[in-house]
Amino acid sequence: MRTIHGRLDRLPLAGRSATCAAGALLLTLGLGACGGGSDDTPAPAPSPAPAPAPAPAPAPAPVPAGPDLATRTSAASATAQGSANACAPIQPFYWEIGDVGGRLASGSVPAAGGQPAYTGSTVMAIASASKWLYGAYVVQLRQGQLTDSDIKFLTFRSGYTSFSRCLPGQTVDACVAYQNNGVYSARTDGYFSYGGGHMEKHASLTGLGPADNTGLAAALQGQLGSDIALTYTQPQLAGGVATSADNYAVFLRKILVGQLLMQAALGTHAVCTNPSTCAQALNAPVPASESYHYSIGHWVEDDPANGDGAFSSAGAFGFYPWIDASKSWYGIVARKDSSRITDPDNPDAAGHGFDSLQCGRLIRAAWMDGVAR
Repeated sequence: MRTIHGRLDRLPLAGRSATCAAGALLLTLGLGACGGGSDDTPAPAPSPAPAPAPAPAPAPAPVPAGPDLATRTSAASATAQGSANACAPIQPFYWEIGDVGGRLASGSVPAAGGQPAYTGSTVMAIASASKWLYGAYVVQLRQGQLTDSDIKFLTFRSGYTSFSRCLPGQTVDACVAYQNNGVYSARTDGYFSYGGGHMEKHASLTGLGPADNTGLAAALQGQLGSDIALTYTQPQLAGGVATSADNYAVFLRKILVGQLLMQAALGTHAVCTNPSTCAQALNAPVPASESYHYSIGHWVEDDPANGDGAFSSAGAFGFYPWIDASKSWYGIVARKDSSRITDPDNPDAAGHGFDSLQCGRLIRAAWMDGVAR
């Protein structure tokens, strides 16, 4: 049975209210190409940190002209359920698309012949989708004024390229000191190298060194808002978060509406990432056939042949959040697939982020023009 939800004529488009199921978070095992690890034992929810008083939000971007909501929903749903496109191999998964007002369409797509396995409230390790959260935290902390050092660390050109993992009970400083995590390489300084060492070292230099899992969650909520429910399964900024699609959607909507300063930072200071086409890039978790740029803790999907300019942060287990290039829509593909990951504690191990990206961009394209893929 396939569960598809479309909110079609309840409220005017500009007046919808955001809804978010923020349940108690359970830990799941995870880390990967795109970051993070966990075990299967529950952790206590962090004490909510009060959100700082937000600046008045700028008016959201006008919704682009195009198909009506029913047409968009039908096309996106058909694409997500496709049996012969890039979405078929990643089943089961949950997807949703929305705007500043809330979720507009969503669905729980089961594996062939099975029952839905994921919903918006399913808590899972999100691996490298954690990077976007930390990038937004720093932008908020700096009140939108990043230093040159911030930019270098958050675009993965700092030279801290020997990261392996954190242990669940460590602090940030202890993780930096663990194995070769804090080793600096002059040879790689200035070159894009995808990995967890940049953000871990940056966090230790930005006052988060003494923080453990609970402290990190409280720190991020203190800047991003306590309405974004999350936990850390290990103190790794680049990949340690566990949360749900519902809660991550709150974060994306706050970017869209301008409540978070990441709205203006999307796509800024972007660097090339494909070693095949960019002399300043060493490694990336994206196939050599695709050339993206990397901005402040997130990707810019601007490949000349296949890109549409969306901003995203795919995780190794397949959690794929995105905001479209016009900053009008957000979307999520949510799943947790640990198969084929030989070392789930290694943030540079091969993962499933790009698989989810391929499905997610088809759903996004169908939403944009109302034509199923």
